[in-house]
Amino acid sequence: MNKSELIEAVTSKMKIEHDRVVNKADVEALLNSLTSVTKTALVAGDEVTLIGLGKFSTGHRAARTGRNPQTGAPLDIAAATTAKFTPAKALKDALN
Repeated sequence: MNKSELIEAVTSKMKIEHDRVVNKADVEALLNSLTSVTKTALVAGDEVTLIGLGKFSTGHRAARTGRNPQTGAPLDIAAATTAKFTPAKALKDALN
């Protein structure tokens, strides 16, 4: 599901389950704000928890030596901060 499909699905679900008519522009603005706030929190080193969905956090990947797959020559791979997502128990249960 891409962003446009997600906007359409949220708009439909609000109408069917909550008897509320929301326009696609408002849903898109909400998703953009959620994305922006989540990104800002992660850059600051905070976690973002959405109950029933999961937790967004950051992790640290240590520097290491890798190999060029074409030549086999060793490469230095720098340390990096990565984004992580840990699904909530409710999401894991729904998937299994």
